[in-house]
Amino acid sequence: MPVEQKEDRVILKHPKGSSVEILYYGATVISWLSVIGQGSEPVECLFVSSKAALDGSKPVRGGIPVVFPCFGAPSHPEHAKLSQHGFARSSTWNFDSIVVDNDAGVSVRLTLSPTQAIQSVYPHDFLLSYVVTLAEHQLSTDLHVTNKSDKPLEFQALLHNYIRAPAKEVTVSNLQKLNYYDKTEATEEARATAKVESRAGVDVRRFTDSVYENAPQHYYVTWPEGGVEIKTVNFKDVVVWNPQAEAGSKIGDMEVNGWDHYVCVEPGHVRGFFSLEPGKTWIGQQTITSPGSKSHSL
Repeated sequence: MPVEQKEDRVILKHPKGSSVEILYYGATVISWLSVIGQGSEPVECLFVSSKAALDGSKPVRGGIPVVFPCFGAPSHPEHAKLSQHGFARSSTWNFDSIVVDNDAGVSVRLTLSPTQAIQSVYPHDFLLSYVVTLAEHQLSTDLHVTNKSDKPLEFQALLHNYIRAPAKEVTVSNLQKLNYYDKTEATEEARATAKVESRAGVDVRRFTDSVYENAPQHYYVTWPEGGVEIKTVNFKDVVVWNPQAEAGSKIGDMEVNGWDHYVCVEPGHVRGFFSLEPGKTWIGQQTITSPGSKSHSL
């Protein structure tokens, strides 16, 4: 199966018609076309804002940005100089290798090591490897974090999936009875107080920014005409986010009413920090499956 390397991105193609595009900037997946039904044309499963910058001038609004080593505003003392969501999504990664290329799927590895710019704000020696695998109906994204320093590496990591879906009709399930933190609350005290999810299907018809902890790592994102299934390994938490007009209209690179066309379901390790011993590697894995649904069109 062809792996097409361009100046700013790599494109993977499956013989059954599916494809994925990954920018070197941020290692951000900006397109995943999947064949939903037999004989049908591939449809886009990810949302990218029409106002998103794809030229490396700022993180991409949409697709699957990689969040590392902090989620949200930095709170760890060693992350004090970092911007929101860290540097992985705003650094240019290197194409490393083709991992797999056969009839079942195609897989490539991108890597990121400390650059001079990263070293100026982040004191650790590390290696990030990001393995993206395309199968006929699946997209897998695996983040490998290797601690190359001589002291523990404390970090957070998250995959910020923008799933293309009708926001007024979509629900996310397998979250019922979990503790979560509602970041839309008005006070810091309220944002730091755990709630218990009572809904069997979580919707995003209003501004939603919820962090679920110790989650099952298996989620269903469904709407009347389709859906995807997300399975993860070592991402103990999951975030469900949609700004709706309340917050979305304040996002400069979000297209008008763009919030109506996606839900973010973001597996991560973001409640607390993972401590990685020197010389060790941590791997966070995700597989998104597009089942034989009728349509992903909006």
